[in-house]
Amino acid sequence: MRLLLLGGTEFVGRALTEAALARGWEVTVFHRGRHPAPPGAVSLLGDRTAPGGLAALGTSGRNGTSGPGEWDAVVDTWSAAPSAVLATARLLADRAGRYAYVSSRSVYAETAPAGCAEGSAPVEGASAAAGATSYPRDKRGGELATESVFGDRALSVRAGLILGPGENVGRLPWWLGRIARGGPVLAPGPRDNPLQYVDARDLATWTLDAVRQGLGGPYNLVSPPGHTTMGELLDTCVRVTGSDAELRWTDPQTIIEAGVEPWIELPVWLPPGESHDAVHRTDVSKALATGLRCRPVTETVADTWAWLGSLGGPAPLRPDRPRVGLSPEVEARLLGG
Repeated sequence: MRLLLLGGTEFVGRALTEAALARGWEVTVFHRGRHPAPPGAVSLLGDRTAPGGLAALGTSGRNGTSGPGEWDAVVDTWSAAPSAVLATARLLADRAGRYAYVSSRSVYAETAPAGCAEGSAPVEGASAAAGATSYPRDKRGGELATESVFGDRALSVRAGLILGPGENVGRLPWWLGRIARGGPVLAPGPRDNPLQYVDARDLATWTLDAVRQGLGGPYNLVSPPGHTTMGELLDTCVRVTGSDAELRWTDPQTIIEAGVEPWIELPVWLPPGESHDAVHRTDVSKALATGLRCRPVTETVADTWAWLGSLGGPAPLRPDRPRVGLSPEVEARLLGG
């Protein structure tokens, strides 16, 4: 397979690139050059937000040689203005077999019920030609852009919460870092609160399998409901880090009344209720039927901890995402009652 990765140097894009290279595929990575492409990939430089920023795609083909490009599939991880996806899709319409867009389950309306499937109503106001607006609309607009050009050759990978080695949002790395410091740790309850997430490597495996199989249309991509719980996730962090941390489970009402923001100040966590069910009770039966397999939480946590230890410094953080984590002062106040 000849694969074009739009992005491909960090987290999800890098997981996709490395997985494709491991299969022996020919991989071309189009990126801005801020981070090196994985060894073995052909690197094309360009900025999709700049005038003429797609020029490298217009003049380079297989293995970076001159002439028309030709790829069996494109995988795009873009998360800003849908107009950039539309421009790229139009450029590649006759030069790529399939176009997979890594979207988000955030494309569903905020009122989406628990167990929402691919047919649930998407957010309103999204446009394929729009500039950057909001994350849900931008992702939905990206889907519309690829569908308008590639039709049934377009695949929308509606990923949920993504964790694993290389994470540059900081959710699991924050929990691992906090627990590694030891001592009493505020643990948001209940312990059996179910979580859904997808390891970036499992997302990569399924996506590459999907483009090879010729799948199209939208697919929710996250672990099955009940894959793990908040208790199992944090207990695993304690074991993996070898920490003396003491998890002090705190009821959700106490946390909310203290003004703590779920998901941001306490990454991954949402209190029981509609918001939790919309994120952590998604229907993934369609993806499971087409081969999605999710590794156990122990593996995701252990591999992320090993990756953090290999960095020799702080974990990378995307500048376009809010910083996550609870301040020591707020944690101490809550633990003190």
